Amino acid sequence: MAKVTGIGGVFFKSKNDDKALVAWYEKNLGLKLEDFGGAVFLWPEDKAEDKGLTVWGVGEKETEWFSPSSSSFMINYRVDDMDGMIERLQENGVEIVTGPESHENGKFLWILDPDGNKVELWEPMIWDDKNRGL
Repeated sequence: MAKVTGIGGVFFKSKNDDKALVAWYEKNLGLKLEDFGGAVFLWPEDKAEDKGLTVWGVGEKETEWFSPSSSSFMINYRVDDMDGMIERLQENGVEIVTGPESHENGKFLWILDPDGNKVELWEPMIWDDKNRGL
């Protein structure tokens, strides 16, 4: 039976200046842009212990998880070095909404992009007993 096997892309419409928004992601999150104007993430290049995975989920109608954003979505970006990412964000004057936090499956940090979308940054770790209590 046919089934979905993963996320093939993430696309969203800018509320203001699309070129400025793309430049913000490139400057602050280090996305390497291709000629077509988007970024391509190749799992074989990801050096995390989990070898790359994508999580999909739906929040409850009344969830505050995406707050303070009024968007109905939040994108989680994997990062290879949370400390280095925090340094980059601070150098660029990007306000950290929440975090960093350490959990069994890695480190997390939340920011807002210029359109007010909440962005979750995640440095993954294998979810096992050795990481509990971090």
